[in-house]
Amino acid sequence: MQTIKLRHSNYLSGAKVCLSVLFLLITFWANAQEEKMNNPEHDTKPYYFGISVGLNFSQYHLEQSKYFIDYDTVMNITPYWKPGFHLGIMGNLRLGSFVDLRAIPSFVLREQALRYQLRKDSVINTSFESILFSMPIEFKFKSDRQTNFRFYVCAGGKIDYDFNANSRSKRPDEPLKVKPLDYGYNLGLGFEFYYPNFIFAPEIKVSNGLGNSLSNNSDEITNKALNRITTRMILLSIHIQG
Repeated sequence: MQTIKLRHSNYLSGAKVCLSVLFLLITFWANAQEEKMNNPEHDTKPYYFGISVGLNFSQYHLEQSKYFIDYDTVMNITPYWKPGFHLGIMGNLRLGSFVDLRAIPSFVLREQALRYQLRKDSVINTSFESILFSMPIEFKFKSDRQTNFRFYVCAGGKIDYDFNANSRSKRPDEPLKVKPLDYGYNLGLGFEFYYPNFIFAPEIKVSNGLGNSLSNNSDEITNKALNRITTRMILLSIHIQG
């Protein structure tokens, strides 16, 4: 029996382009910094707010079921990376000189795609669009400030609610039914550039689900062939902080 194949070539190409653009932006803004320290009082603020906007790339991580192993109805299932968009509001609480606690409630437009290879060379291509409300709460670990620049890493948990999941689950012929609620973890890296009136902070983050999003309320072979699905997402964000 064939195992599920994960095709990363398109994703890796896109990720390399995004990372190249991100580091070019970082180099440009770093070279543009002046020696004068901007916004020096920001480091002592007990809290501040901001906005967050960016692109995301998401994919399902799959685990085949006993049905997939015992029957040859479904020969192979391949997930694909798809792009999306997110917009949120940030609240940041200062815990110490090098540690903050932040929350970024966001609306996320996300898409995932699967390709089912059936017997007799039959193929089913499916795409799942989601509108999520995501609530990540993260610790932010900051470096020393170098004039108008610093970098940070962040780590924490999240809860996601998919508004489209309930409507899709009511369709009798839906190829894949998923649960609306998910939870997981976030890990990221970012850079802060200080200006007189705001802080510009590009960030890259991995956001992965830990819960099984698959709903068993379906007799479709495309749903029965799976035992577990979890979400994988990479977020490229720009934070504008006050």
